[in-house]
Amino acid sequence: MMSSAEGARNSDQLNKFEKLSGRPPLGLAAGHRTPPARSGHRCVADNTNLYVFGGYNPNYDESGGSENEDYPLFRELWRYHFATGTWHQVRTEGYMPTELASMSAVLHGNNLLVFGGTGIPFGESNGNDVHVCNVKYKRWSLLNCRGKKPNRIYGQAMAIINGFLYVFGGTTGYIYSTDLHRLDLTTREWIHLKPNNPSHDLPEERYRHEIAHDGQRIYILGGGTSWMSYPLNKIHAYNLETNSWEEIRTNPHDKIGYPAPRRCHSCVQIRNDVFICGGYNGEVILSDLWKISLQTFQWSRLPATMPEPAYFHCAAVTPAGCMYIHGGVVNIRENKRTGSLFKIWLAVPSLLELCWETLLKAFPHLPLLPAQELGDLGLTQELIERLK
Repeated sequence: MMSSAEGARNSDQLNKFEKLSGRPPLGLAAGHRTPPARSGHRCVADNTNLYVFGGYNPNYDESGGSENEDYPLFRELWRYHFATGTWHQVRTEGYMPTELASMSAVLHGNNLLVFGGTGIPFGESNGNDVHVCNVKYKRWSLLNCRGKKPNRIYGQAMAIINGFLYVFGGTTGYIYSTDLHRLDLTTREWIHLKPNNPSHDLPEERYRHEIAHDGQRIYILGGGTSWMSYPLNKIHAYNLETNSWEEIRTNPHDKIGYPAPRRCHSCVQIRNDVFICGGYNGEVILSDLWKISLQTFQWSRLPATMPEPAYFHCAAVTPAGCMYIHGGVVNIRENKRTGSLFKIWLAVPSLLELCWETLLKAFPHLPLLPAQELGDLGLTQELIERLK
């Protein structure tokens, strides 16, 4: 049983952003590369790594200059290894997609699924294929699908629920969508879902929103168009069982009300709690961090704020409850992007996670030891895999 002192120490880990330096791997020169500043990229996380895919930066020098064949886009996959705090550009085989801005990405086992997105100019070369990268074997493949595919779009949101991939919204660059599509990952058949609501009862067309789910409903959070952002005092929810949209009134924070309307924000989910961070409301870049419960629909503002207000950034959460935020636009007037990486615990770290982080800080050379020796020291196979 956890003592009160241990519980207090665990709670101290919460709601504090920590900037990560992305130091070079042990034994390598200090000139080791980290991902250049970018926006419009996506990231996913497992217990061991953060994977960052794609992105955009119109600044020629910041985006790698002549070394970046895909300027102003980034046709690359990066991996941030938690145990060593190091970045590696992943060299992959197969065909990596060329729609590299405002695509959607989810991690399904060892498979990174990427859908949609746009090339340059925005809206002129959109995608509607599902590309899969097996992060273990570092190989891309195209998922051969049948049925009614979504239009070629970007800025949509997607999630995997019970073996189905759901895709909602997005834009062609000219037309904003309220379409909802479902891909059966077993049969690989797309279906364009036709909810039972009258047309005036559908969510507003949008892009750069985020979605969450509880297994029965898909919740649409924020988003907008190039000229407006949608409020969060109500959220639309698609009921998977009744094939219909519902409108849910959310409950404001008792002192400061609702989060500001926003688009281009980030969103992660831990069980029935959903966290949104940053974004843009049409006037200012936001830095706030909010939580909504999918059981009570109560909004809570967390005390932490992003060290760099950002939008078009990406965020992902580990199974243990630690959120990582990377990149984004940080200055509208100068159109400036960042390559910063931050972490914050959104759930109370377990004693295992606390001990693991302490061990890694005390013994930074641990990853250099062979697996056999690590096992002899008492590390479990799961922890050894995290190191390697």
